[in-house]
Amino acid sequence: MKVLHISRTLPQEAIGPMYLSRAVKDAGHEMKALFVPDPHWISKVKEYAPDVITWSLMTGNHRAIYDVNRLLKSKLDFFSLMGGPHVTFVPDAAKDPAIDAVCIGEGEGAIVDLLNALEKGEDWRGIENLCYSDDGEEMIKNPLRPLIKDLDALGQPDRSVIYDAQPLYRDSDRKVIVTQRGCPMSCSFCFHHAWRGKVYGVRNSEYVRKRSVSHVIAEVQEIREKYPLRFVHFLDDIFNLRTDWLKEFAERWPKEVGLPFDVILMANMTKEEHIIQLKAAGCIYARIAFEAASDHMRNAIYKKNTETSQLVNASGWIKKHGIRLGSLNMLGGPGGTLEDDIDTILLNQECKVDHPLCSIVQPYPEFELNDITREMGIAVAEYDDFPAQFNRKASIEIKDKQAVENLHKWFPILVRYPSLMPIARKTLRSRLASKPLLIMYMLYSEWMVTEQNQLYNKAQGRKSIMAWAPIDFTMRVATKGFIRIVGNLGGKVVSKMATRLQMGDERVMAHMD
Repeated sequence: MKVLHISRTLPQEAIGPMYLSRAVKDAGHEMKALFVPDPHWISKVKEYAPDVITWSLMTGNHRAIYDVNRLLKSKLDFFSLMGGPHVTFVPDAAKDPAIDAVCIGEGEGAIVDLLNALEKGEDWRGIENLCYSDDGEEMIKNPLRPLIKDLDALGQPDRSVIYDAQPLYRDSDRKVIVTQRGCPMSCSFCFHHAWRGKVYGVRNSEYVRKRSVSHVIAEVQEIREKYPLRFVHFLDDIFNLRTDWLKEFAERWPKEVGLPFDVILMANMTKEEHIIQLKAAGCIYARIAFEAASDHMRNAIYKKNTETSQLVNASGWIKKHGIRLGSLNMLGGPGGTLEDDIDTILLNQECKVDHPLCSIVQPYPEFELNDITREMGIAVAEYDDFPAQFNRKASIEIKDKQAVENLHKWFPILVRYPSLMPIARKTLRSRLASKPLLIMYMLYSEWMVTEQNQLYNKAQGRKSIMAWAPIDFTMRVATKGFIRIVGNLGGKVVSKMATRLQMGDERVMAHMD
């Protein structure tokens, strides 16, 4: 059986399809990926003639994927399988007649069982984790299989499925690695608490799993044998989740790998000992989740269970030991004020954050934050109303909405240049300023990454002209600009083709225009 995973080209490679491909290929089937935009994407799908096409959905991009899937269904015969956070929490998508099934939760076992059943001509409808609707009205939701306990047993993620399809990922010196699944925190804005409690109904001891250090190092060595690799981006929610694991990692990484890397740390779990170990191992950049300066917002609303002193201490240790300090922040929280958000900037200034990152609150389906906003009467009315990009617009009806959106664009610059605050305040309520501020925000964000790259280059003794900051910045802007421009173009082209099936619906055409 042949599987095709279709996705837009995003700024960062996706790990999920790599693990699916590993399972698919280990079971004796085939899997490829296709990234849009691609002027020949439909002809490539026809040429490959997949038996199954898979999609991964986030709330916000789900409607466009439904449309593209419907378009392909009008031209080709294949089994359409939807996965990802959106359909896990909103399995009603299975009622769409163009969708054969949705996969809830972890998909490695489900997709293999599905392929085996389709290949043998057997009934697939009883497969665990799958949800479907034969008549478009009644939805059948099968039981879930247990969470995968031993992550090492999954094997190494098959990076070729992504890299063969998109050279931008393959040729990048920076590769993404994930060492764990699950998170013990109950943050109201994150999918983990809903996945753990509402989907699987398990405790942290079952939900939070970590790959062995040996397995992670083996993956890095395998990547380095086949692809360019100069530094590693660890995408784990909490890299310092286990002190024993971190100690082993810190001892072995510099000896067996020796590459610089970056991590995300949880302030209320961080000790100075962790920072010393990470520095010795080669950590260049560490991010701490601040989220908000307000204790009420951070702990009562966001459920971070983190005190301001813990944020200040963790940040201080990172700066003390010469690691670049990054922060994760959110603006526009329910019940918060514009001054609360400005206080978050002031906390970042106090901690001397080098690389401040910021998003705008999005209470996605089944998240506790969604329940909170509903109780307050400011929730997103429909799932289709969520923005495709979480760091552009506020989706809930908050006070000073325009000001919050503009402050978001100012955020990293104000953290680094506090003297600009009076100028920023004058622009916050201006709609005309929104687009110029967005451009400023995007360019400065790329400059901060250039600064980060200088640290990686210095750690490796790289002194070529391509490592020079102005050259690196220019190349980053050009590359990201290409991805964004053709990505948006591809989205419009795909939407127009999909709309052929909905001709006469003025809402669709007006929205596109």
